Amino acid sequence: MNLNNIRPAAGSTHSTKRIGRGQGSGKGGTAGKGHNGQQARAGYSQKIGFEGGQMPLQRRLPKFGFTNINRKEYRGINIDTLQLLADTKNITEITQEVLVENGLAKKSEIVKIMGRGELKAGISISAHKFTKSAEEAIAKAGGKAITL
Repeated sequence: MNLNNIRPAAGSTHSTKRIGRGQGSGKGGTAGKGHNGQQARAGYSQKIGFEGGQMPLQRRLPKFGFTNINRKEYRGINIDTLQLLADTKNITEITQEVLVENGLAKKSEIVKIMGRGELKAGISISAHKFTKSAEEAIAKAGGKAITL
């Protein structure tokens, strides 16, 4: 077998239907576009959601909800992740810069420390917010939770 004699499986391919090639083809004359009208014209394209003049679905349904412009998005980081960081990198103090260096947060993000997992190392952690369970776990391990 060579590249020059590879053929598709029998019956898997069909020749394309040639449109607008005479009446005998069955697709001559109007070339399958019906008689006149918007869709028969060259360059026809329909707006997204257009339903032929019927009131479109997105205009039939009512608006609902709102977006709070004062919402604060926190980057949640769990205690078990910080414990892993302390173990692998030998870190005793975790700040925003340390989190950014290790790819756990971006420079502009507001960080919240969450309480999942267990903290064994007594490390001081600086963050914007802490959950109650996280603060308790940090204090229990002999560390400090510093709110920025």
